Amino acid sequence: MRKSGGLLIPLTIILLYYGAWIGVVMLLLNQFPGLAVYMPIGGIDDLASSNIDSFEPIYTSIDRTILSPVGPLSLLLGCFGAAMLTIPVSWVYFITSRQSRIDQSFLQTIMILPIVVTGISMIVLNSLALAFSLAGVVAAVRFRFSLKQPSDAMYVFVAIGIGLGAGIGAVAIAMVISFSFVIATLLIWRLEYGKTLAGPFLTMLTRRDAGEDDY
Repeated sequence: MRKSGGLLIPLTIILLYYGAWIGVVMLLLNQFPGLAVYMPIGGIDDLASSNIDSFEPIYTSIDRTILSPVGPLSLLLGCFGAAMLTIPVSWVYFITSRQSRIDQSFLQTIMILPIVVTGISMIVLNSLALAFSLAGVVAAVRFRFSLKQPSDAMYVFVAIGIGLGAGIGAVAIAMVISFSFVIATLLIWRLEYGKTLAGPFLTMLTRRDAGEDDY
């Protein structure tokens, strides 16, 4: 098993990566204010204000998203944003992987999954009818996928979360999900949290000796 190393260099690179993209978006919006219409920024306010007490006509939300004049470009930018926010997640997978060989197919899955989820989320946004239809299609496909490590499930969930955030036009929320996951995973890996019960605090907390294996 590879031991955890220093976090200074990878953490600096990751922070610069997020900061660079934030700077690029702010610069574009400052120089070209009209781009705000196409940028998938926001989304949470519209989602919270939607009518959740009744079924919405199927094509209502599509008219506001995919079929709107800015819909295709917003979808493209949303997919691009989801892909860019998944890159640091893949870096964390490289850094913290406990396997001697990286599973390329799994890595490619978590890179492409947010893009797919972004498109699906924009299609079914605020439409319960389309959401149920999508669930039926997925159930018919009977997709099966086994994970080699239990921790790999976290990467699948965060990829879905990033895609959902970008799909509802809230790339800022997707960035928070991506950034929080990256920082938390790196810190837990670096601290080797849960590896041993050594130390007075854990001994007091678990009420067992540091060298004791079983209760």
